[in-house]
Amino acid sequence: MLHLRLILPFVLLVTVVSRAADAPPRRPNVLFIAVDDLRPELGAYGATYIKSPNIDRIAKAGVTFRRAYCQQAVCSPTRSSLMTGTRPDTTQVWDLVTHFRTALPHVVTLGQHFKNNGYFVQGMGKIYHGSFDDAPTWSVPWGTPRAVKYALEQNQKLDQRQYETEPDDQASAKSKGKARKRAPAEGMTADDPPSTGLNSRGPAFEAADVPDSTFQDGKVADLAVATLRDLSRKQEPFFLAVGFIKPHLPFVAPKKYWDLYDPAKIELAPNKFRPKDAPDYAILPGGELRNYHGIPVGSIPDDLARQLKHGYYAAISYMDAQLGKVLDELDRLGLRENTIIVLWGDHGWKLGEHDAWCKHSTFENDTHAPLLISVPGMKTAGAKSNALVEFVDIYPTLTELAGLPLPGHLEGVSMKPLLEQPNRPWKSAAFSQYPRSKAQTKSPHGLMGYSMRTERYRFTVWVDRSNAAKVDAIELYDHQSDPMENTNIAGDPANAGLVQTLKAQWEKGWRGARPPAT
Repeated sequence: MLHLRLILPFVLLVTVVSRAADAPPRRPNVLFIAVDDLRPELGAYGATYIKSPNIDRIAKAGVTFRRAYCQQAVCSPTRSSLMTGTRPDTTQVWDLVTHFRTALPHVVTLGQHFKNNGYFVQGMGKIYHGSFDDAPTWSVPWGTPRAVKYALEQNQKLDQRQYETEPDDQASAKSKGKARKRAPAEGMTADDPPSTGLNSRGPAFEAADVPDSTFQDGKVADLAVATLRDLSRKQEPFFLAVGFIKPHLPFVAPKKYWDLYDPAKIELAPNKFRPKDAPDYAILPGGELRNYHGIPVGSIPDDLARQLKHGYYAAISYMDAQLGKVLDELDRLGLRENTIIVLWGDHGWKLGEHDAWCKHSTFENDTHAPLLISVPGMKTAGAKSNALVEFVDIYPTLTELAGLPLPGHLEGVSMKPLLEQPNRPWKSAAFSQYPRSKAQTKSPHGLMGYSMRTERYRFTVWVDRSNAAKVDAIELYDHQSDPMENTNIAGDPANAGLVQTLKAQWEKGWRGARPPAT
């Protein structure tokens, strides 16, 4: 009997260990980080003068995609596309007043797919545009801490909307899936309404000596840290979406982040002129910026442009510091070794290039955006990929990395093979689009610009929105000789054959550009 008492605990221990060994490995968590209006001008992308140590930290632990493209360079369309895994012509979201569930009432979003497969899915900050939330995406209601837009009282008095709750122009309706009743005014470009000259908002930038938690991103970071502690105690794997709004306008950040930069060393855009031989509507000056106090309607003077760039850089560093708090907590809790991290900026941004500001075009400055993915234990950590990838690829990539089934509605391709072999042959092109109204184009139905980015060229076709066979204009930019897209060479007779070749490729669309079979 004594021997049995000694042996029984050992047998039970071996049984427990054996069962643990037989148990399937825990599915990876996902930390999903969205950043508003972040162009790929970061340390990880070679801009060593930008202070972004925490984004760079993700890059060192993952793969940096040097040529990632959004599907439409404005907040709601790009976020709707990414979160549904479909393109704007499928979501039918080309503006800031339409919810994707109007056209796709039963679509399973990225977060919803993870939730349906046993994940606890929570979101905070800006994931969808403004207040256009999507309840089926989350396990618990999505939330954003309320925070002031400006710290200084004189700036608060200038601003008609004191709180940073809906940072884009054309504040979204709290419609819970219904389109807004009020249509955008004629001539309005998505969230870029024409300037009234009234400068109805506060200043475009502010530097005040205040704590990080004064503003929304600081509060979102604090909430994310507290949420990670709660999630670490759950049995289910988690999908945590954290949306930072800076460097979106206004460029507001605590003074210590402004002090990271010497304004005398900030270089202005070298191409302060419109692209030669491009249609007038291809790039508009940026009315979103013009709504801020003190911003002129015409060309931005160099001294003001330098202040704006200084503010943009400071806002990046402020956001990056908040990201660092979240990453630190992930490490402290011991969650990092089983957590996939993806960071994406929803589109690019112009800082004076082509004498324009903001987004809202099919050009490289606006469609090209940062994308970084880190997977625990990856052998390619620190690698940089030059493959052409698209934001619709994020949904299938995260799904495959988590070992979940791929939904049938997706219009992107999993990048998992690129994470294993970053410079393998991949897509032959990436596709973006942008609409222009009839007032902007003098076209009776308005136009849609469909843009294709290949290894060497950007090729854009502007078609009538009621008849896609009717072509209004074509743009062609050679990135080998003209990386800033300063001259449209589509009309040069010497390029007639090239235009025909690219148009044939363009007509095959994204389906014809899929990567070779893996």
